[in-house]
Amino acid sequence: MIRSAGVRSPPGHARSRLVVLPLVTALAALAACAGDDPAARDAAASDRADLRFVVVTHGQSADPFWSVVSNGARDAARDMGVGVSYQAPTTFDMVEMSNLIDAAVASRPHGLVVSIPDPAALGASIRRATEAGIPVVSINSGAEAYRELGALAHVGQTEYEAGRAGGERLARAGARRVVCVNHEVGNAGQDQRCAGLRDAVAEAGGTTRVLAVQLADPEDTQQRIAGALASDASIDGLLTLGPAAAGPALAALRTTGRADRVAYGTFDLTPEVLTAIQDGRMAFAIDQQQYLQGYLPIVLLTTYVETLAMPGGGDVVRTGPGFVTRGDAARVMELARKGIR
Repeated sequence: MIRSAGVRSPPGHARSRLVVLPLVTALAALAACAGDDPAARDAAASDRADLRFVVVTHGQSADPFWSVVSNGARDAARDMGVGVSYQAPTTFDMVEMSNLIDAAVASRPHGLVVSIPDPAALGASIRRATEAGIPVVSINSGAEAYRELGALAHVGQTEYEAGRAGGERLARAGARRVVCVNHEVGNAGQDQRCAGLRDAVAEAGGTTRVLAVQLADPEDTQQRIAGALASDASIDGLLTLGPAAAGPALAALRTTGRADRVAYGTFDLTPEVLTAIQDGRMAFAIDQQQYLQGYLPIVLLTTYVETLAMPGGGDVVRTGPGFVTRGDAARVMELARKGIR
């Protein structure tokens, strides 16, 4: 049951390989439960009924992005016949998130899924899990740190590469003065996105700047973006790092009269984002396919508990970046309505 609570790498960054074996493992595991032998299927379901996994992320299941992650975990729990609890702090709060991880460890689940937006702040709690013998898979953020913290694998996109890919698209659209709107300053993954953007735009002869905003106040976010646009007529590119910033960004572009002169892209999908892409008000969305970030770790951990095997040797299981543009926005919209994109 779910409960609410290529692209080049930067210097020193080891390129992670694309791992497809987890998808094969998922299909094999599901086939084992849904085979032709009813007795074997019932035995597998019975063996897994007592398995319990906890998912702790820095994003709430009510958030449009994280709700899709939660849906993936819920569907995996149903398909694998295991129990899953989804928990998150009420705001972006590393102290509260550490406390949630500690509480999960104390409950002795069979596995733990965590996002790692701040390895320094969360590292001690994650290490306590691994030292207690609880297998851990990280998701979403933490691709650079999961190994040193003892996690068995990471499911998500590598953020520098994603930011760089977005920067290359903006540069191809002619953008040379680009603003990176960061709504979670201190989240290492967000910083890496801006760094990738910076390097791609710099190679095209342009520059970037980071604009910090707080999404808890959408009106203030809109005003900050509008203020940046109004104060610098040379800005011709904009990248937001999450879909909750898209509404304020679109409004700021409209109110400043810059919508036709600024190439705009965002990370992640919502119906509002997809509509803006369809209407031509946004050039693209970077899609990390977060449903898989909820689904695959439950499959991986269930398989690990049963076999002690981790496909791909613990490499990053890359769910992105992909890109949604005007040509495929309508089809993706249909999938978003189902809560899986």
